[in-house]
Amino acid sequence: MTYDRITLAKDQGLATLTLNAPEKLNAVSRKMIAEIKDCWEKLAGDSSVRAVLLTGAGRGFCAGADLADPDRESVGGDSGSALDKYFNPVIRLMRALPKPIVAAVNGPAAGVGMSFAMAADIAVAARSATFLQAFARIGLLPDGGSTWFLPRLVGEQRARALAMLAPQISAAQAKEWGLIWDVVEDADLMKTATDLARRLADGPTLSLARIKDAMGQASGNDLSRQLDVERDFQRELGRSEDFREGVAAFLGKRKPAFKGK
Repeated sequence: MTYDRITLAKDQGLATLTLNAPEKLNAVSRKMIAEIKDCWEKLAGDSSVRAVLLTGAGRGFCAGADLADPDRESVGGDSGSALDKYFNPVIRLMRALPKPIVAAVNGPAAGVGMSFAMAADIAVAARSATFLQAFARIGLLPDGGSTWFLPRLVGEQRARALAMLAPQISAAQAKEWGLIWDVVEDADLMKTATDLARRLADGPTLSLARIKDAMGQASGNDLSRQLDVERDFQRELGRSEDFREGVAAFLGKRKPAFKGK
């Protein structure tokens, strides 16, 4: 697929996926979400990519679904079908991706844009960034996994208030509530997020994939089952080249050279 509403760049194991509709603050049209889905599918199978940086072009990260998109369903149409076909597969792909995702939130993150930030493994925001669950303002409920992500990140009470009252919150508030990892000055965002993503790309990617998988399973497991998951993954990782390299580097007081094997 040739991309028109996103861009993808690769550099030494790090892929940067940029939402590219700056004139609409990267509001998601049907064309854009199809391109995003295709991109995540390709990244999942690309062995040259070890980590992904997700951001938005221009002044916004993502302003949510493009309500003016001529290809979207009409008011009163089957919005659930649209989620099944377009948006839910993207969230599933992000969470299942066996590579870490860093979101660099460079401006408004509203609706599904906020879902993209929450679906990433680590989110860093510019100080001027804002977060908004806009759905109740137009008579809908949060989607894109927001009703699953929010209670786990900020707690039940705050999640319900964010969904029902639909306030816009600052990046500083988002960090204080545990919605994101960090806030940096606007001018420092891309360097900070890229350095973080680069660190992950250079890291023990097999270990990082299993960490992501284990934490994804944890919400559906009791403690006993989760201990079994940790045992099984640790058995695999303990036999990996990266573990041997990590121990050798520690004992040799040098930087490890991980290969993801």
